[in-house]
Amino acid sequence: MSAVPAAPVPPSVPGTVLLSGIVGSTAYGFAHAGSDLDRLGLFATPTEELHGLHRPAESQVTTAPDLTLHEAAKWCRLALGCNPTASELVWLPDGLYEVRTPLGDELVGLRTAFLSAPAVRKAYLGYADQQFRKLLTRDTTDPATRRRAAKHARHLVRLVGQAVRLHETGRNPIRLPDPERIRELGERIADHPALAEGLLADAADRLAGPGALPAAPDPRPVEAWLRRVRAAHYTPPQDPLHNPGTPAQSTGGALGPTG
Repeated sequence: MSAVPAAPVPPSVPGTVLLSGIVGSTAYGFAHAGSDLDRLGLFATPTEELHGLHRPAESQVTTAPDLTLHEAAKWCRLALGCNPTASELVWLPDGLYEVRTPLGDELVGLRTAFLSAPAVRKAYLGYADQQFRKLLTRDTTDPATRRRAAKHARHLVRLVGQAVRLHETGRNPIRLPDPERIRELGERIADHPALAEGLLADAADRLAGPGALPAAPDPRPVEAWLRRVRAAHYTPPQDPLHNPGTPAQSTGGALGPTG
């Protein structure tokens, strides 16, 4: 594997990046000269910022560089739904990680807790079907749209393959074992979208059968991890009205007049 490019300066994030890496075509093995370099990560908002009236943004996205960062709780919700794009962050080859903190490593260790057979079937086949529908609307006589069609087709093939592997093995190796075969098949499907119908039907049949995934994810270790994140990123606010160590005056629980 070639050396990982230098990490970009991240956008202004109201917190600490816990885990990030290179995803997308580079991770799958599709990349070629001129391919975009996509980065994905998650961050922890300072816990005290979650206590106010206005909650901070849960995602930060830039296009120069192409970088998406999700707040820890949002990433966990996406991963519990087996969102294919978010989930790949915890299945990357080690050489593609650019930020790995102890809490990020803990999350990688919990990656199977997010998985469930129904969510994999719904999310992966749902995304694959979206790619198929885009194929049907592309005018492949135009070179630019023909390239886009081939990209949709590649990702369709990738998604159904990943779904079947997840269902049958409980593992999701992001680096594809046969990217050139998928590229070639994508080229054929771009010109003849009906070829994808058989792939989608076969994947649906295999995902309906017995597999290695549970019927539901296990949110308990995920919840425990998120609570450790909140504890690690909490700084008690200082009350400017009282000296440190001086107890505030109490009303004894009684409310004063309101009018």
